[in-house]
Amino acid sequence: MAGPVKATVLDDIPFEVDPGQLARRMGASDNPDLRAGLEGLVEDAGRVARPRAIYRACFVESRTDDETVIDGVAFRSRVLTVNFENVHRVFPFVVTCGRELQEWSDSLTDPLLRFQADEVKELALYAAHEYLGRHLDQTFGLAKSSHMNPGSLPDWPLPQQYPLFFLLGDVEAAIGVKLTESCLMLPAKSVSGIRFPTETTFESCQLCPRETCPNRRAAWDQDLFDARYQKKA
Repeated sequence: MAGPVKATVLDDIPFEVDPGQLARRMGASDNPDLRAGLEGLVEDAGRVARPRAIYRACFVESRTDDETVIDGVAFRSRVLTVNFENVHRVFPFVVTCGRELQEWSDSLTDPLLRFQADEVKELALYAAHEYLGRHLDQTFGLAKSSHMNPGSLPDWPLPQQYPLFFLLGDVEAAIGVKLTESCLMLPAKSVSGIRFPTETTFESCQLCPRETCPNRRAAWDQDLFDARYQKKA
């Protein structure tokens, strides 16, 4: 009998920062002195940057109202169960800016440079996340897919990092991401989640009423929650 499918590591992810793009993100397009400094920062970052991703193709084995079993590992979430209602294969993942960028950032002593380096790490994380999405869609023929992240909703809190990391094996050895006792990840510019095929657009933000979130990608949709995710009496 064949054993479980091993996780796949993507460690050759293209990443290049345009100093002009970084300047625009920081509102410094009209500051030539700051732009000159960013060029040096980007050059230094480019020498060490190595964003990475790890994922596994897993199968949904069973569901209840608020629990889904994936390759023998249970995840507790009503939203997850509903989203996986007609799904058989899912893809747990972790993506990261890479510990090399983190160590480089930590070596900077100037507060402004550290702030700018944080933006570079954010871009590296975004590059890894987008690359993984394209890789999964192309490799597994996903016409349309979405993802959920532990901690993005009260229904699927941060402690659900534990079963996700368990499915992926030794994530720290594979891509350098450590899960702390408080379920945060180091480097901090890392994201975990489960990607899944879907016929409709889904964002966790649609089910989150918090108004002051800087990373909101979609509006809160009370009607969607009531119609699809509210547990029936």
